Amino acid sequence: MIADYFRIVFGNIRYRQRRSILTMIGIFIGIAAVVSLISLGQGMQDAINSQFASVGADKVMVQAKSGGFGPPGSTAAGKVTDKDLEIVRRVSGVDEVAGRLLKIVSVRFNDRQRVQYVTSLPDSQDAGLIIEANNYDPQEGRMIRPSDKGVVMVGSGLVDKTNFGKAVQVGSKLEVNGKDFKVIGILKALGDPARNKAVVMNQDDLRDLLGIKDEELSMIVARAAKFDDPAVVAARVKRALMRERHEKEGRETVQVQTSAQLIRSFNTILNIVQAVLVGIAAISLLVGGIGITNTMYTAVLDRTREIGIMKAVGARNMDIVMIILLESGLLGVAGGAIGVILGFSLSSLVEYAAMYAFGSALIQASFPWQLIVGSFVFSFIVGVLSGIVPAFRASRLPPVEALRYE
Repeated sequence: MIADYFRIVFGNIRYRQRRSILTMIGIFIGIAAVVSLISLGQGMQDAINSQFASVGADKVMVQAKSGGFGPPGSTAAGKVTDKDLEIVRRVSGVDEVAGRLLKIVSVRFNDRQRVQYVTSLPDSQDAGLIIEANNYDPQEGRMIRPSDKGVVMVGSGLVDKTNFGKAVQVGSKLEVNGKDFKVIGILKALGDPARNKAVVMNQDDLRDLLGIKDEELSMIVARAAKFDDPAVVAARVKRALMRERHEKEGRETVQVQTSAQLIRSFNTILNIVQAVLVGIAAISLLVGGIGITNTMYTAVLDRTREIGIMKAVGARNMDIVMIILLESGLLGVAGGAIGVILGFSLSSLVEYAAMYAFGSALIQASFPWQLIVGSFVFSFIVGVLSGIVPAFRASRLPPVEALRYE
């Protein structure tokens, strides 16, 4: 019986190829939009999570509450200082602590100028914690040593000739805010376009360059002790800083976050954006469902006499319902299959374009099996739901009246 249903349905779809293709357009446009948006959103989420995972779950970040746009600490309305660093160092559960600066500078090379972020490394053994937290690893050259003066490392995204018309190499001289610095290292790509184009120098050099007071910092990074919960350590750090600054809960001028909290914050934002975009794309699926409903209504009218003959020779109402629902469901699945292929192609194209334009792996496509299965199931459900009303209308046609239909 099932084989007969499929034979009749495939025959009907093949007989009305042009109408079937036009019916599927709404479905595959909607599925393509949903698949491409979800795959890119998931890919970005995976990339961000992997970046934070490489930093380590035992890190606690302290910075002044932000007063504008930019990387953490670069536009803070308040400030953190060396005094705060010493307070954090004394908190129970803190194993290691280091501070750094993050500022905006003008970088000139080959008679071309760009505005870039510059970050510092402490001129002490604490630099190791900042290197670990930022995942710094030389691709060429070497890391900055605490004793180095007048040298910088640059991100891999800054060395390409598209930035200055000439490639930056180890040994090149960069003019930073009017002062020459020698490039001694090129860092490996980090997956973050902003950090890939950053300049890294020793903290004393940056303070001298910008006239920053010795005690000023942009961020403090602490490592929780091995058997201490980073969230508990973060709460202790926050209480210690608020107590020292005589601040009340909810009116504090610093924010203290763990790596896990930062991941959750990013994921929450990404999930909201992704939900909005998928909701917009779902409108196409609604249009596709209306298209299938219209097509199945037309099919019932076209096959009124055929349905009458089927019922006259013994077809039950349920047989008619099953044939119409199976046909609408298969139209949905076929549209979904085309949509999945198109969606994967679009997201892969965006990933390739982003990699070419920004040299970053942050925008990438992810294709979990749940997305593929879900797309097929969802498109089938849309098709079946769209065919319910035409199916029951067809099943209720009286055989004698249907046979009279011209």
